[in-house]
Amino acid sequence: MITMKRIFIIIGFLAVNLFFTACEKDFLETAPTDQVPSITVVETTGNGYAALNGIHRALYLRYGSQGRGGAGHFNMHMSEMGEDHVFNSSTWTTALRWILTDSPTNSYNTAHWAMFYEWIGNANILINGIDGAVGEQEDKDIIKGQALLYRAYCHFQLVQVWAGRYVKGQTNSQLGIPIRLELSRDPLARASVEEVYTQINKDLDDAIALLGSYVGPNKSHLNANIGLGLKARVALVQGNWDMAVEYAQDARADYTLMDQDTYRKGFSTDLDSNSEFMWASHIVGDQTNYFGNLGAYISRNYSSSSIRANPRSINKPLYNMIADTDVRKTLWSEDGQHTELQDGYEISSRHSRHPYTNQKFLAESTSVSLMDVPMMRAAEMYLIEAEALARDNQDGLAAQVLYDLISTRDDNYFLSSNTGQNLIDEIMIQRRIELWGEGFRWLDLKRLNLPLNRKEAGSRHTSSRTAGLLEVAADDNRWVWVIPQDEIDSNPLVEQNPI
Repeated sequence: MITMKRIFIIIGFLAVNLFFTACEKDFLETAPTDQVPSITVVETTGNGYAALNGIHRALYLRYGSQGRGGAGHFNMHMSEMGEDHVFNSSTWTTALRWILTDSPTNSYNTAHWAMFYEWIGNANILINGIDGAVGEQEDKDIIKGQALLYRAYCHFQLVQVWAGRYVKGQTNSQLGIPIRLELSRDPLARASVEEVYTQINKDLDDAIALLGSYVGPNKSHLNANIGLGLKARVALVQGNWDMAVEYAQDARADYTLMDQDTYRKGFSTDLDSNSEFMWASHIVGDQTNYFGNLGAYISRNYSSSSIRANPRSINKPLYNMIADTDVRKTLWSEDGQHTELQDGYEISSRHSRHPYTNQKFLAESTSVSLMDVPMMRAAEMYLIEAEALARDNQDGLAAQVLYDLISTRDDNYFLSSNTGQNLIDEIMIQRRIELWGEGFRWLDLKRLNLPLNRKEAGSRHTSSRTAGLLEVAADDNRWVWVIPQDEIDSNPLVEQNPI
């Protein structure tokens, strides 16, 4: 009989362990204790797949206390730290108030850093060992390719947050992050930002080649399109406009934009069947974290204390930029009553009502917090392509790509006649609307060297909820998070960021 069991792999980083959930009988029988040597993981491709499945699941595990629910919560915090994501109560405000950016002992800062390095450590076990496993070469390539994508994704998230921004045309010799390519306890100094991006691109190129035409059983599994999508994200950050265009086009080639009826339903537990989603984590019922799930924080309908008191709103100035004929305007309730909530969903009398609250994200029900974690969509690839073309002074092509996307959301949208900075501004507004709550706004502000401004006319941010954090200059030290103290203590080669 096949049973479920937690398998721990020691990664020797910040003294944190990551558990893999394995279902393969042969893997479980080789590991009678909870401490599994890394060599066991790569003895066979069956073991390797079990470990890889553990990394897939790790993306929505809870790391410590509530509010640290893997990649989804990290993305949520990247949204909260911008100006488009409004709180309606002074609860769970750590990211909103930027408390985690300048404190090396802040638990959210430490948890996010450790989480990404945990995933890197476990990916390294597969990358460095699966070639010697017993099994078919095709399976080895699939396992190694996905592990390389995870390593690249994690290094990319880390360097964007804990290092200075990448500046096109400069040497980018500023301190980046430690590049970990081995499962080792050895202290490592911080590589330069340029060196980190070189390694990220190498891992992505290697992964794409290995994965080829592989199609996973669901959208939690990574394929070459996701690798191309990550290449497009990286190229955008590096200002490699032609590469961003090429990779964004290739990445979305096998995906079609959702229709308006599908969009109107919001994002819930059916993203695997949504033609637009390239990458999303589906949480099955027996793997739920209950109040630790993303749906317990950002959905509109789950009955958690966080959502009942603090349903998330879009900022009014951005909402007002959405055309009345645009289906995306239905993803927020202007009066907060949600009278047009989709069939099968409801909010209780205990849920507080506030203007402009979102119904883009919906949990399974008021009593079940399950909700798929969105990670990458074809719409983002259109936006990357449009922005890269516009910044490369190819206004006509950029406007056409933007039309190809927005016309599927708004039947009355016309091909833009804007050029130059006006066209770039239009694209960025559409990016803010389209990707609201999906983890991009703070990172976009940083990569573009823009200040935080929550004081725009009509803004619903208040000083009491943000602890006075309404503006942050582009050159403020807080755009570069401090390195966690645990890392400083365990790795004497790491130099701290300015505080």
